[in-house]
Amino acid sequence: MLVSLGEILNIAEKGSFAIPAFNVYNMETVMGVLKAAEETKAPIIMQVYPRLMKEEAGYFLSPVIVAAAKKATVPVCFHLDHGPSELETTRSIRYGATGIMLDGSTLPFEENIALTKRVVEVCSYAGIQVEGELGHVGTTNDDSMDEFTTADDAKRFIEETGVSCLAVAVGTAHGRYKKPPKLDIDRIKEIRKATNNAALVLHGGSGVGEDEVKKAVAAGIRKMNFATDICYSFLDTCLEELNKPDRAIAIDNFMKKPIEAVKEFCITKIKLVGADGKA
Repeated sequence: MLVSLGEILNIAEKGSFAIPAFNVYNMETVMGVLKAAEETKAPIIMQVYPRLMKEEAGYFLSPVIVAAAKKATVPVCFHLDHGPSELETTRSIRYGATGIMLDGSTLPFEENIALTKRVVEVCSYAGIQVEGELGHVGTTNDDSMDEFTTADDAKRFIEETGVSCLAVAVGTAHGRYKKPPKLDIDRIKEIRKATNNAALVLHGGSGVGEDEVKKAVAAGIRKMNFATDICYSFLDTCLEELNKPDRAIAIDNFMKKPIEAVKEFCITKIKLVGADGKA
């Protein structure tokens, strides 16, 4: 069933677990994610990078996600990930998204608040909730990751923008880690307390150690993103299949194992964040 960001976050808060948010790129990754959710009876988020919405890929991919969500027997939110401007956010709404992320984290604090607040207001007209980001979650190629979110800034940001959840910088990054990151669990707890238990989001979930993830969820993370390792699970399996002398030629048959690989990866993360059986 297709649900809003607000609805799926409420499920997570009531159950004290995190919703796994999986980035999807094509029909096959959508199928793998959905199969995992159905098999584990888990509420999930399928999200799309803004470049797909800015380019024509989003036009073709969005109906696939919406159809999958409506077919599902579990709650599924269709979410824009890291929307940098009103172009991507508006286009995502038009294409059927039920959740929006406005990422103004690279802007000065006041500008981030102003842009996020404007997008929250526009989205509210369509009954869509918004995720914001405060404290830039960079990449694993960055020299350092020291722009951590503070509890005071998070409190003011949420109060002034009206976001339904907030992505915080507490030690993760986007990409594949050379070694598992150490999360600032105490900072997560401080932000939760200062913001009256607001729903917090952890980006860069791929490669974070299991113990760190469990501690983060217990501290108040209610949405956790996975993208890089979905790509690896899909592409690595494609390469393995290509190297087989008896590989399938028909693309639909060739894609069966990559879809299965995505499903198996997602199942591990669904269980890790405690979402299995929560639908």
